[in-house]
Amino acid sequence: MGHPIYLARVYDPPQAGQGLRVLLDRLWPRGISKAVLKADHWPKELTPSNDLRRWLHADPARWDGFAPRYRAELAAVPDAVAACLDWCRAGPVTLMTAARAPEHSHVAVLRDYLRERLAGGTA
Repeated sequence: MGHPIYLARVYDPPQAGQGLRVLLDRLWPRGISKAVLKADHWPKELTPSNDLRRWLHADPARWDGFAPRYRAELAAVPDAVAACLDWCRAGPVTLMTAARAPEHSHVAVLRDYLRERLAGGTA
C-alpha cells in the first residue's frame, strides 16, 4: 500500500519520520508562524469548500453527511489529488489541521480517500 499517512494538529511539534508536512486548512492557523509550522505544502484546493465547512460547523451532527460531500469535492480536483498521491508514494506524509480532533475531521476523510486510491492504483 505504500508509505504511512499520518494525521497531526498544526500545534503539535514535528515528529521524526513523519515525512512531508501538508497543511490542509483553507485559512492559515491562528497563532502559529510559518517558520514554526514548517509545512512543505499547502494545497488549498484539497480543503473542504467554504460552503461545506460552514454546513458542517452549523450542525456537527451532520458529520455522517460530510464525508460523501467532501469526497465529491475531492473527485472534482483530480490534479490536486494526483499531486498528493505522488507525495504519498514518495514517502511518509503528515496531513495537518488546526482541528482539535484530527481523527474526526476532514484530514481523516482525505487520508482514507488517498489510501483507497493508493490501494486500488487509481490516480
